[in-house]
Amino acid sequence: MSRCKYGLVATPNAESMTSRMAAKATGISKSAINDHRAGKCVCIKAAPAGEAETHNPDGSSSYVRFSEEAWGHDDYRAFIASKGQDPDKVTFTWGWTSNPAGGFWNKLNNVRPIAGSKDNPEQVDLPALYAAAKSATPKSTPPYQERATVIVWADPQIGKTGSRGGTAELIERSQVIREKLDALLGERNPSAILIADAGDGIEGFESGGNPMFTNDLSLSGQLDTYGTELFEYINLAHAHADVTVAGIPSNHAAWRCGKQNLGRPSDDLGLFMHKQVQRVTDAANMNVSWVKPNKYDESVSVDFYGTRVGLVHGNQFGPGQAVTWWQKQAFGAQAAATADVLVHGHYHSFSASVAGRNPASGRQRYCLGAPTLDNGSDWFRQTQGRDSDPGLMVFDVTEDGFDLSSLTILTA
Repeated sequence: MSRCKYGLVATPNAESMTSRMAAKATGISKSAINDHRAGKCVCIKAAPAGEAETHNPDGSSSYVRFSEEAWGHDDYRAFIASKGQDPDKVTFTWGWTSNPAGGFWNKLNNVRPIAGSKDNPEQVDLPALYAAAKSATPKSTPPYQERATVIVWADPQIGKTGSRGGTAELIERSQVIREKLDALLGERNPSAILIADAGDGIEGFESGGNPMFTNDLSLSGQLDTYGTELFEYINLAHAHADVTVAGIPSNHAAWRCGKQNLGRPSDDLGLFMHKQVQRVTDAANMNVSWVKPNKYDESVSVDFYGTRVGLVHGNQFGPGQAVTWWQKQAFGAQAAATADVLVHGHYHSFSASVAGRNPASGRQRYCLGAPTLDNGSDWFRQTQGRDSDPGLMVFDVTEDGFDLSSLTILTA
């Protein structure tokens, strides 16, 4: 015959219930109750003096000794009340556990606040929270912060013809953009301006395809127009604040023979034109400073108004791989390693991503891909099915670093 626990907890009330109801009330299986009522069991005697366990309101456990008598549901409720908890506001389980000395011990466990009860710390009073939120003090608007503006001029590829036209259309588009830039700088009133030339200022004749048949300018014509356009942007910005100009090598402006680069990275036709325009700004005593990479480097960083801005063309990495390249620069202690913001061109479309936190400044790093003012990359559109509107990327930095809310793209 089976050993039966039901005899310890059965009450007249339980005995008047059906086996199903009694099982639900006592926690004893229905089959065990049926065996008990049919006299097919050996009832367990009351356990010797032992301990009952409960969980205190602070989550700790405690034990209490009880006399040699079987405990029922009401006894456990009384015990819970003696520990300072309301038995109507908690849920608990009870039964027996093996006694090493023989027999069983009565045991109470898993005493927890009932879900939905205000005494349950895991429950949230949403109406109260929303009411409190409505009366919360809004964050104060900070006073106007002085700012400096970064203008990213990328990939005009002067001389190339495409679906948006040729050199005449490019110059017209650029003029419209400069007028909008002039108005924007007037609104922002920056303390300083950085013009970041992200490369590919000219189309060149060694960039693949058949540019000798599609270009509408000779190489000297491309360089002349490039230098003129660069000066126009510098001259406009100089009317608003002192200007810093940064440039880097790029694939279309590289000194090349076919796909083969010649000389050093600094032997770049774009950087060559920077030298020519610098002669003009120096002769005019303009407050313009110039930043270029080391002779064998393809990237540069500018400490600009308390924010370190890194600049690279983008042909050094594949699509979407700018941050991966940037991580490697950090390991190699390269120019852009400690930049807060990395700017690149090459892909002719806007992109933005974050790249962890800069251990040097404690700021979040941002990686920004610049759009272009060029006449369209029709071969890319036809092979990849994607195209982007021409534009000029502009953003500000403040004493707090990169101002994400200032990021804008001026379109024609």
